[in-house]
Amino acid sequence: MTHLTEIKVRGYHLDIYQHVNNARYLEFLEEARWGYLEDNGDIEFFRELGLAWVIVNININYREAATMGHTLQISTQFSKIGSKSAMVRQEVRIKGSDRIAADADITFVCLDQKTGKAVPIEGALKERLEQQLQG
Repeated sequence: MTHLTEIKVRGYHLDIYQHVNNARYLEFLEEARWGYLEDNGDIEFFRELGLAWVIVNININYREAATMGHTLQISTQFSKIGSKSAMVRQEVRIKGSDRIAADADITFVCLDQKTGKAVPIEGALKERLEQQLQG
């Protein structure tokens, strides 16, 4: 299932070169992941299990500069579910074009909030995440 989030580029997103600062893309991607979790009911699901997503790796490619006034459309979808971690693929497109400003693969683990330890992805958790792959 692909989730879409739109973000309007504002002046405070820009750096001295008048394009979106590279660190801002990480914030945009996080905003889109939160939207994905909210819209799919996953926040409550994880809360009930006492689990939290913890990002362990982000591999981001900056492809084209976005500037003030652009609307960015961020697609978010699960791309891989393993036994200990999962991966989300995100693309930041400049709306109204086929231009990709950035893309990223984000790897996360599920952390038991009581123990602070990563848990295996199995049972109901695995089923829930695999549904996201198929949707």
